[in-house]
Amino acid sequence: MYTHSDFYDRLSALRRDFHSHPELRFEEYRTSGIVANQLIDLGWSVKSQVGGTGVLAQWAGDYEGSRILLRADMDAYPIRDGKDVAYSSQNPGVAHACGHDVHMTVLLGLAEQLSTQPDLRQRVTLMFQPAEEIPFGQGSGARAMLESGYLDKTYTAVLGLHCWPQLQVGMIGVDVGAAMAAKDAFSVTFLGVSAHVATPANGRDAILAASNAVLALHASLNRERNPNDLVGFNVGTFHAGSSQSALAASAELTGTLRTHDPFVRDRLKQTIERVCAGVADVVGLSSSITWANEMPALMNDVQLVKIALENLSNDGIQAFQIDSPPLTSDDFALLGELGPMLYMKLGTSPDAKGFSSPLHSSNFDVDEGCIEVGIKALKTMLVQLVDRRKP
Repeated sequence: MYTHSDFYDRLSALRRDFHSHPELRFEEYRTSGIVANQLIDLGWSVKSQVGGTGVLAQWAGDYEGSRILLRADMDAYPIRDGKDVAYSSQNPGVAHACGHDVHMTVLLGLAEQLSTQPDLRQRVTLMFQPAEEIPFGQGSGARAMLESGYLDKTYTAVLGLHCWPQLQVGMIGVDVGAAMAAKDAFSVTFLGVSAHVATPANGRDAILAASNAVLALHASLNRERNPNDLVGFNVGTFHAGSSQSALAASAELTGTLRTHDPFVRDRLKQTIERVCAGVADVVGLSSSITWANEMPALMNDVQLVKIALENLSNDGIQAFQIDSPPLTSDDFALLGELGPMLYMKLGTSPDAKGFSSPLHSSNFDVDEGCIEVGIKALKTMLVQLVDRRKP
């Protein structure tokens, strides 16, 4: 589907440059510099270092009326690039394994097209966001940009897209309702008393408590949810002990809970707290739990979904409704504070059955025809929104 023209060939080269030079969260200095310079060259008014390494762009000059926010994330993922291609990562242990290189390229390509279209460009704010990938207890790039004070308080619409390797290039998936799950990360610490294995009654074994907690959490959450509740739960790390001959004085678990329904979310968070406290009490030690990276579900606006499904078929895009929302999350959800949202799934697989490598895998790559599709999809939405909501 790739269109060979000077414009799209340049965008392909830009995407490969981003892919070769991935940068981790809040370290996107080279990346954001390229983004800012390209926007300035196109005539956009640019604010850099927003929320750390973020970039915002609007068309120069005063404008009264509705404005639409378009977001692309910039950071890469801490994983080795396993592809044998000319544009593989030159930064060991870091790769664009989540498609953010594509997201930036799409938005820069759209910015170039809009620079010659005054009826659209003054309606748009371009947001290039750092730090969408969020390790336990660390900050969100979307939140940092929200708190910078440089974004407007409200927008007519907030639009974004994400690479979706389950879909073939040329396709756009649109979720009705939840497009991404709510996320709640947790850390549980069990505090016991160290003692020699020869005299275990003198201690309290934190490893025993934490091990029981892992089993009890999985069993209890299965009984605290109904079959139609979309839930993901995982205990992903377990750190404890310093000697094979001693009871561990402490043990720490970290994990994540993913949900769509706010009532299910609240109920299961209470279950996790109750189970951990109960296990600790049975073994005779104490526990504490910390919640972090709490993210709301990403809810697509009903009207924006309707506009997308009715109009994205323009320019040969195959748009369809997704009926099974995933349990992945995205801090794009936080931008719902600014206005109604639409988050589209951009097909990237060259295979009709969607058999390309999954997101966050070391071999993740895309059919670069998706760049053209992403630009057309965002532009179609802009045209529709401007036509419907002129002041």
